[in-house]
Formats: sequence, C-alpha cells, structure tokens
Amino acid sequence: MHEAVTLEAVVEATRNSPPDREWELDTHIAISALAARLRLLSGAVATAGDAPLGGEESAAVRRVVRQTEAIRRAGLAGDEDLVAVALIGQIRRSIDRISGEMNTARRLVAGGLRLKVGAPRLPDPHPMSASARIGRAVRNRTPKFRQVARVLVTAVVSMALAAAFAIPHGQWMTITAMLSLRDTYGETVDRLVQRVGGTAAGSAVAALLLALAPGHLTIILVIFVFGLGAFALRSVNFTYWALFGSPLFLMLLSFSTPSGWATAGERIGLTVAGTVIAFLAVRLLWPTGHVERLPVQLGRMLGVHAELVRAAAAVVDGELPSLPHEKVVAAEEGALAVARTRDRLELERVPDTELIDALLTAVRAAHRVRDRLIAVARMAREEAVDTGPLPEILDRLADQLEEAAEGIEDPEEIPPGGPSPMEELEEELAALDAHLTRLTKRRRAEIKSGVDREEYTPIRRALLQASGIRHTVGSLRRDVATVIGSCVNAVAPDLGPADGTTETESEPDEPEPTGITPDDSELARDPESTPKNNPGQEKGPG
Repeated sequence: MHEAVTLEAVVEATRNSPPDREWELDTHIAISALAARLRLLSGAVATAGDAPLGGEESAAVRRVVRQTEAIRRAGLAGDEDLVAVALIGQIRRSIDRISGEMNTARRLVAGGLRLKVGAPRLPDPHPMSASARIGRAVRNRTPKFRQVARVLVTAVVSMALAAAFAIPHGQWMTITAMLSLRDTYGETVDRLVQRVGGTAAGSAVAALLLALAPGHLTIILVIFVFGLGAFALRSVNFTYWALFGSPLFLMLLSFSTPSGWATAGERIGLTVAGTVIAFLAVRLLWPTGHVERLPVQLGRMLGVHAELVRAAAAVVDGELPSLPHEKVVAAEEGALAVARTRDRLELERVPDTELIDALLTAVRAAHRVRDRLIAVARMAREEAVDTGPLPEILDRLADQLEEAAEGIEDPEEIPPGGPSPMEELEEELAALDAHLTRLTKRRRAEIKSGVDREEYTPIRRALLQASGIRHTVGSLRRDVATVIGSCVNAVAPDLGPADGTTETESEPDEPEPTGITPDDSELARDPESTPKNNPGQEKGPG
C-alpha cells in the first residue's frame, strides 16, 4: 500500500515535469495490469485455489521497463531533462517493487492456503482501569456518558409510567424507548420510524394469526419462519427486525399464555408510547456534546500529524529507517475520529453546514498529508549524499502543526490575522529548488567527466530522491495549510487564515518548479539535439 501511495505521488510529479517522449499511456497500462493481477490473486484466495493465478511476468510491465530505459539513455545523452528522467526512474522502481511483492504473494497462494481454528486470545488490557475511565467520562461529560445518562433517564421514566398505571406488557414501551434512543437526532428519528412502521405491520399480521387461533404445531411453524426472517434480515434494515420480530414475540407469548388479537393492538399502542418518550428525550434532554469536544479532537489530529512529519524528517535525515507504523496508525485514527464526529453532526436536527464542510476539508487534507509523508519516506529511504533543506522544511511544517494544535485547543488565544502557512517556507522551498539545480549540474558534470553512466553514484541517487520529493513537498505544504486553515475555521470561523485556504487550492494548475532555471537549461539539455528531438520548438511566436 505504501509503495502504491509513493507511485501515485511520483506519477503526479512527472505530469508536472514530463519527458518529451511518451510515457503516460504505457505507465497507465502497466498499473492497470498490476491491478488485474491483484484481482486474480484475490479470486484465487476467495475460491481456495479454483480461480486462475495468472502468470508471473507481465508484458505491460516489461514494456514500461523498455520505455523508461530509452528515456534514461536519452537523458544521459542530453536529449531529456534529467529531472524528468529521474522521475521516470522512480516510477519504474515503484512498479518493479509492487510487481515483486505480487510474485511473492502468488507463490504463497499457489502453494495452497489452509485455514485453521486458532487458540482464543484475550484482548489486550486497557492501560486505564474501568473505574478511572468511568470517572474521566463523568468529569469530562463525554458524548458516550451523556448518551448513557439519557438512556438511563428514559428507561426510568418509561418504567415508572408502566408501574404507576399498571400497564400490561409495559416492558414493550420501555424497550422501544431504550433501543430507539440514539446519540444523534437523525439516527433516533430514523430508528423510531423504522420501529413504528415495522411493528405496526408485523403486529397486524400477528393479530390476524391470533384471531385464527392456530394450534401448537402451527404456532411453532410460524415462530420458525418469522424468527428466520427477523434474524436473517436484521443487519439489512431494522424495519425488517420490527416487521418479522413482532409476530415472533407475540406467537412466543401466545405459546406460553393464551393471547388474542387485542394483544397485538396493545403492542402497537405501547410501541407508539415508547416512541413518543424517546422523541421527547432526544429533544429535551442535554445535547450530545460533540461540538464541545471538537477542539480537543482537532488538536489531537494536528498533534499526531506533527509527530508523523517529524518522523518523516528523521527518515530523510537518516535517523530512522522508515516511518514508524504506530505513528501512521495514530495519524489515521486521529483523522477518523474527526470524521466520525462530522458524521454525527450531519445527523443533528439543524446541521451546521459550514462546520461540516470545514471538517470534511480538514479530514481529506489530513489523509493527503499522511500519504505525502509516506511517499517522502519511501523515496528517501536510500542513503543520499545531501538531502538539502528538506529536513528543515519538514521540521518547520511540524512546528506549524504543533502551534496550530495548541491554539485550537484554546480558541480564545488564536491571534487574528498573521501570516498564513501558505505564505511561509517560501525561502526554504527556493533553497530546495536551488539544491535540485545544483544536483542536476553535478550529475551532468559527472557524466561528462567520464563516470560510467550505469554506475549508481551518490549524486545520481541524490538527484533521483530530490526530483520526486520536491513536488511532493510542495503539495505537502499546501495540504498542511489546508488542514490548519480548516481546523481554525471549524473552531473559530472569524479567525481563519487570511488567504482563505480551501481544499480546492491543494492541487494548483501550475506545474511545480523542477529545479532547472532558464540559465541552467544548457546544462540539462544538449542544445544541438533540441531541433532534432523537439521540432515544435523551432516554431515562431505564432
């Protein structure tokens, strides 16, 4: 998965700095062929080896190898931009790595997969005791604690009403009120509609069956049929559970205590009464508290992403071999927590559309930040001569995320105005462009000095890394700005960034700098070969 993320980043960078020769169609076909091979493996696993595995070799991958080799040789001869050549080389390596992993998986699947029942394992103990977690939930009035308290109050009220008026089968009213009450207004209303509609239809069927006074054998058969339908279709829609469950419960009741069609009418009435109680509870009792917890969740999301950025800087600097898996997972969980809160806010009685849109933008940008960092770490995992200002850029981005996290958790301290994250790091990115230019000059000079063109020198390795990382870092900066701006807009709409960063700005139309300035074009391309390979460049201004 990480290699696929890296491949996507490099393809995106190559579109902004493409070689003159055709490359995109062959690359698209090769990636599609890899996807097809994965589907074959999936089918073979699902059918226990009955589906075909496909061959180990791929003609599309071999064609990409030949095409990239031709582009590489053209770059060594001075007929192609060295940065574009380096990007094409990164694409080839990612495709080769994915293809190699598929071949390994193919050999495992071809050997046969057998499933066995393993020994049961106890869940990992929670670092916090149950009493401490309950105490923290009560002190912080978390949404889960509020929901539990709301259900408790609803159950007590419905049971008290049933006991005070001596209502026969009063438990139906209590069960309806408890099980229909959800932690959002929209979910509660949907569940109430499903329960009332299904119960009314199912109870009508049960009333007809009870009026016919069937014998025990017929009741057993009806219980089996409706029980099968209720449990089989419950996961599809709760309405089916209420529809098939009502005759099931009434038949079971009749099996032990003689009942008539009037009992089915009582069930409908008590279900409606429980629905009214649940509706009043969701409207009158305290709010769920999701909005109040947003600053903490957004601050945690920014904080874990800042840690992931620092880990990526350590990988680039050679201090870590790869991104720690737990930090990648923590970043994903932080974004998913905000996404879940957004989904709940969307189900409120009067949803705040601006807040919901800001959270959606923040979550999507956070996912892109994680992907960019995975790509940077994968492209920088090999030792390079000089990483340039890249570690400093990543550290600065981490600083921006940490500062935003501290401010968001206390929105009153967010200073109005101030420089936008998009306006910062211009000097560092210019230094990264200059570093890429220097690497290009040194690689060209290295080739002219007689170094074997096939030799994988430190300068060549550094150029390969810097060429792909430059575009990814530019996109990473924009995504970090989008995350910060969206989070600030969510907790303090009046204090958003001055530039109004939005999700649509994360992928601009203009190409990223390649590190080759007009003054360096003679070093990146042989001027005598340009008319021959690029006849379109001889055309006049028209």
